[in-house]
Amino acid sequence: MEKEKLKSMPKVELHCHLDGSLSRSFISQELGREVDPTELQVAYGCRSLKEYLEKFDLPVQCLQSEKSMRKAGYDFIRSVAAENMKYVEVRFAPLFSAHEGFSTEQVIEALLNGLEDGRKDFGTESNIIVCAMRHQSEEDNLAMFRAARNFLGEGVCCGDLAGDEAAWPMKNFVYLFGEAKQLGLPFVIHAGECGSAENIREAVECGARRIGHGIAMKGHPDIIKLVKDTRTGVEMCPISNLQTKAVEGPEDYPMREFLDNGLLVTVNTDNRTVSNTSISRELGFIQETYGIRDDELKLMMENAVRVSFAGDSVKDRILKEIRAFG
Repeated sequence: MEKEKLKSMPKVELHCHLDGSLSRSFISQELGREVDPTELQVAYGCRSLKEYLEKFDLPVQCLQSEKSMRKAGYDFIRSVAAENMKYVEVRFAPLFSAHEGFSTEQVIEALLNGLEDGRKDFGTESNIIVCAMRHQSEEDNLAMFRAARNFLGEGVCCGDLAGDEAAWPMKNFVYLFGEAKQLGLPFVIHAGECGSAENIREAVECGARRIGHGIAMKGHPDIIKLVKDTRTGVEMCPISNLQTKAVEGPEDYPMREFLDNGLLVTVNTDNRTVSNTSISRELGFIQETYGIRDDELKLMMENAVRVSFAGDSVKDRILKEIRAFG
């Protein structure tokens, strides 16, 4: 598909982190100085997920007040709308912004207000995914989920688990997500970005609606079957996954394997600014590198609609637009 056509294609994104996707102009304005791209974007020679995560320090500094959080939501929607994004689920860790005088509830509400400001000006619909962080205490993560539960159906769609997967495996969080289930808070989980395929199995068995990345189930037909049979969505982020060394090289990336096995594969950016990417760039990359056909691009967008937390009327409208796109 030609570059301009890729950009105009109706899009849905499900795996995109707010702090890793803020524009350089927004961050420069908030910090009061011109920020160099190298301070925000990962270098070509990135060696690991740990090194990749270091690029989040500056953006998080810009998310410490109601005004900044609201402006960040608007900045995010303005950026994604530029490539005909119809619906996006943006994820962030409220505990990175909450502090004395700025509660978790206020953090979430400020971001919701900014996203709504953006929707009014640019038309892109959105929901928030709240991230529990692996390195934070169970008590703090659970308190955050309880606060976020108050906004469920009013802009918050689900919870998540993010952070250094190799250091804090899924087995440490079974209780947390059991409690989330008791709260009635749906969840998705980062699993298989690095670390063992067993993290994916445990996330699905805990009740995750979607798996973030899922690369480690490559070559594991039993886990692939589990993910397929449970109709668990798979949020693949090709360029980010290659940067963080989730696989050795492009030839080892399992997108074709997952598609051919009938998984509900979706294409995402992970972090637009950190990875210097967009959905249009991701789609062009997988067509060029893995021979993904035009009809498969549309299929993955339809998958994203189906496994999203968007309302039925939004889903129906976007599905019609994707199918009509020629």
